[in-house]
Amino acid sequence: MSETVKVLKSRRSIRSFQDKQVSDTDLRAVLEAGTYAPSGKGAQSCIIIAVQNKEDIAALTRMNAAVMGTSNDPYYGAPTILLILADRSAATPVEDGSAVTTYLLLAAEALGLGACWINRERQMFDSEEGKALLKKWGVKGEYMGVAACSLGYAAGEMKAPAARKADYFRIIK
Repeated sequence: MSETVKVLKSRRSIRSFQDKQVSDTDLRAVLEAGTYAPSGKGAQSCIIIAVQNKEDIAALTRMNAAVMGTSNDPYYGAPTILLILADRSAATPVEDGSAVTTYLLLAAEALGLGACWINRERQMFDSEEGKALLKKWGVKGEYMGVAACSLGYAAGEMKAPAARKADYFRIIK
């Protein structure tokens, strides 16, 4: 089995992180991998914002939890949050952002990092508070939140994958 297929089959959502920041080398490798995701018409409509500032992470955590109607940490204490946003005018912004998110998750796994796909970024960045954060971070243009990745070093043991359902795929010849 190829190394790529092993990474695809071993990736799990991590919901518990060590209190240790991701190295700059690993962060850049994950981010660069995300830039190679496919995009509709090759438009590269997405941007990725890596947030490591504790105050901004606290704001993101509060905003995302509010969308869920809870006070729990939706990013699971990860030291880095990767925000995936897409140009609203793109032909396929959600699909483009989803592809970027997938590439980020797989790159994290390949590098021995833990990651988890997080939702509700659309609601967060459609809000005035979200738009103010984008402005603070120097983001220009009309972007919509697509997803986020919690990123860090996993705490604890990895769970075994759930059994795959029997009728997951069909081959028609």
